[in-house]
Amino acid sequence: MTERLRAVSLASSSPRRLALLRSVGLDVTLLRSEYEEVNELGPDDDPRALALRHADGKASAAQAGGPPVLVAADTIVVVDGILLGKPRDEPDARRMLALLAGREHDVHTAFVVLDRSNGSREQGVESACVRFAALDDERIARYVATGEPMDKAGAYGIQGKGALNVVSIKGDFYAVMGLPLARLDQAFAALGYELL
Repeated sequence: MTERLRAVSLASSSPRRLALLRSVGLDVTLLRSEYEEVNELGPDDDPRALALRHADGKASAAQAGGPPVLVAADTIVVVDGILLGKPRDEPDARRMLALLAGREHDVHTAFVVLDRSNGSREQGVESACVRFAALDDERIARYVATGEPMDKAGAYGIQGKGALNVVSIKGDFYAVMGLPLARLDQAFAALGYELL
């Protein structure tokens, strides 16, 4: 027997994740998480496993309160085995965008759904391959000047002006945006909840 899911807690400060959960009709309570990400890949590390470790860490470190169903997620961008987290400053954002220009890169978004009322959980990772247009230094500088890249993995947002730099996506668009909604819905269903 399934129960209609109306509200979740979100262990994230991402306005995109908040907007996505609200877009499917959920009331969302933001919970602070004290988890500190370490965005480094060793030569034998699996970026999908790293994203999942971060999502799990955020869920485990989330403050108490809010609805019992808790969602946590992490998105990482990888090009040539190099992990691109959120840029430290504008020069770092320009460096990242220059690395992505005219090439393909992978985006991995991991999620954890924890039902704190009974301790059950579901998790997963969705990936996509994104191809960027060729970007010259002037275009990169103009995009960085918008401020949009500064709080996003890989220094771009697919849902904003960054979309103008994306030539193609193979895989889940919402994984690139930061929360794979269809996979999340399957996780809710596995825990006994439905959105539709």
